[in-house]
Amino acid sequence: SELIRGFLLSGMPCPSSCPPGLLALMAPGLALMATFSLPSQAGDRRALPVEKPPGVKGRTLILLDVNTKSPVRIISENFLSLQLDPSIIHDGWLDFLSSRRLVTLARGLAPAFLRFAGKRTDFLQFHNVKNPAKSRGGPGPDYYLKNYEDDIVRSDIALDKQKGCKIAQHPDIMLELQREKAAQMHLVLLKEQFSNTYSNLTLTARSLDKLYNFADCSGLHLIFALNALRRNPNNSWNSSNALSLLKYSASKKYNISWELGNEPNNYRTLIGRSVNGSQLGKDYIQLRSLLQLIRTYSRANLYGPNIGRPRKNVIALLEGFMKVAGSTVDAVTWQHYYIDGRVAKVTDFLKTRLLDTLSDQIRKIQKVVNTYTPGKKIWLEGVGATSAGGMNNLSDSYAAGFLWLNTLGLLASQGIDVVVRHSFLDHGHNHLVDQNFNPLPDYWLSLLYKRLIGPKVLAIHVAGLQRKPRPGRVIRDKLRIYAHCTSYHNHNYVRGSITLYIINLHRSRKKIKLAGTLRDKIVHQYLLQPYGKDGLHSKSVQLNGQPLAMVDDGTLPELKPRPLRAGRTLVIPPLTMSFYVVKNVNALACRYR
Repeated sequence: SELIRGFLLSGMPCPSSCPPGLLALMAPGLALMATFSLPSQAGDRRALPVEKPPGVKGRTLILLDVNTKSPVRIISENFLSLQLDPSIIHDGWLDFLSSRRLVTLARGLAPAFLRFAGKRTDFLQFHNVKNPAKSRGGPGPDYYLKNYEDDIVRSDIALDKQKGCKIAQHPDIMLELQREKAAQMHLVLLKEQFSNTYSNLTLTARSLDKLYNFADCSGLHLIFALNALRRNPNNSWNSSNALSLLKYSASKKYNISWELGNEPNNYRTLIGRSVNGSQLGKDYIQLRSLLQLIRTYSRANLYGPNIGRPRKNVIALLEGFMKVAGSTVDAVTWQHYYIDGRVAKVTDFLKTRLLDTLSDQIRKIQKVVNTYTPGKKIWLEGVGATSAGGMNNLSDSYAAGFLWLNTLGLLASQGIDVVVRHSFLDHGHNHLVDQNFNPLPDYWLSLLYKRLIGPKVLAIHVAGLQRKPRPGRVIRDKLRIYAHCTSYHNHNYVRGSITLYIINLHRSRKKIKLAGTLRDKIVHQYLLQPYGKDGLHSKSVQLNGQPLAMVDDGTLPELKPRPLRAGRTLVIPPLTMSFYVVKNVNALACRYR
């Protein structure tokens, strides 16, 4: 066994005399990283020191094997989903959701949920009017703005004439005026956010039509969060406005799932009056009763309570909710933001301690949910790198991808069924698509994930040389490795293939040798790196050395892999994210859906 250990640790090929079950003999020295086969191991990220045999020099070679017999988790086909904030009503972007370019970008991430919710959910009022603007004329101080509003009306009229999926081609001048309007509104929205004081928003029937058209055209399933802060004198939920919205949606036969409210733990700071978990549970039961009265939504899904970070008071709220309405919701939801966007630095996105903060939250949520409704699905909604709208050149840069990809891997490995990314398009800097409708680094990362990653999560086993920990100091993994069955929707790979995705936070390259069932298989590399002189701050990326950009408004680029010869060592460049499809593994766990 000492001889075998020496060969493994040195990275030398094992002679033919090595017995079967080689890696099993190394079990005491394995360092399980990123994806664990047991939930109890998920939060233990300490590296296990591996003793060096005499005469073996330290190397960066790491041996990697995957359990291909059965998945440790199976997540939703819609695991990576999207969010739109109601602020798009305020700043005008909702009127541009019919843009061919936006629809093309959203289609690339289907199938997925589209959650319409955010800070302004509980200030949203529905009015069942089409609200067409009247024709304007004559130059004046607001002539261009008036012309812009008229252009919106003309665009709406043209859309109304289309059947089925309604797609618009907006003139450049119209988009330029919209960006000017949005820039002005951005300051207003930020002021509201920092003061935690929000103005009421009106959602018209026409606006709801545009929202649903975008979701439907893009292959996304709409989840609409209703206003929970319309309260009766006894603090129960006033459902009259929600009922009006439900009836209109049903009349249009819109296929929608529902939520009630957003971060109910913050209601006291918003309106000076709190809603406890028990009352919120009763409100959800009331909403479920409303849905059952409307034939279109009698079997609609209901999700909640969308609490904030699970601190002590929030856990108490969740417990009160689960006692009353745990069986009423189809999934339990919460949300998480890693950093205060006002003080974020690029080095924050490289801190392993920050990447690991989510594990503790997952355990807290799972403990409560499993106490009251064992086996109930759990979703993380409204997740983003930073709060407070994010920071330009940080939360919308390549660097933010380390948090995003690790979030996807960590949640999948711990059995969280769906993660909803805030936001697809909005006024801040946490979005996937900017206001020129150009995809940002996290969009391309999400697109690769959708194309390559299937819902079956696999356990990995890693062995390699680790530096010896100092007394009392925990070594956190700067090399994160996750494994899934390759997506069944990707017809470039036969069933039974496996996809690895790897985050290298080291400032040096790392070498990985595939072992066991992965040994001597052809591998396709998808290496995502920043493009241009801005480095980690870059808003552009390259895939295997080729910059990524849309071909035209209706076409996404081909994501071309770099084939690696069978048996070749994987070389992971420093500060990068990458995907590796191991072809023709014929993994038992991945043969069938």
